[in-house]
Amino acid sequence: MAQIAPRYDRPNISLVATDVGADKVSLFIGGTEGARDLDLLRENGISTVINCAVNLDFNYVLDPDHPAGPGKVAAGHGAVRTYKIGLIDGDGNPSRMILAGYYILDGALKQQLPERPSYPLRERGNVLVHCRGGRSRSVALVSLYLARNQPHLFPTFEDALAHVRERRELRRDEWFETPKPMLVAAAKKASEAIDLLEGGGN
Repeated sequence: MAQIAPRYDRPNISLVATDVGADKVSLFIGGTEGARDLDLLRENGISTVINCAVNLDFNYVLDPDHPAGPGKVAAGHGAVRTYKIGLIDGDGNPSRMILAGYYILDGALKQQLPERPSYPLRERGNVLVHCRGGRSRSVALVSLYLARNQPHLFPTFEDALAHVRERRELRRDEWFETPKPMLVAAAKKASEAIDLLEGGGN
């Protein structure tokens, strides 16, 4: 019989890192409730949201350029910039998917928007990485990112993971699935791939 982890209350979003990237932004992890709370995002200066979960979608468009119609959904600029990875919380992800997530997060932090009306949300604020519960997919991805990009603080993936678990208030009796073991393995494999792609540098 599969072990079932206890469920604990924790903040809707948790600050896990500061001084991230060239813009020295803060990095948060959260779950569904944090990601859907625009007031909370604004209070924490979050302008970019990265959704790690498949089958979890959000409509951040408050004033659609293209209204909903028969057979069509509304479309337009969202209240935050959004990126999506679509990871499964368990088995089933292609081996390169968390690697793709790493580069999506890295790209979101480095992306330079052109001076055009079609890019109205220009603020380079803080970043929220989330999944359904903010316990597994987002934790694995952010731990990988911190280990690769703040090696002076986190020399190994395990160091980064311990830090993220602490900041996200993940308790020891739920660690066996926060993150899921296959996501930990995938993150470590992705780190090896990054070494090959980037010549061994961070």
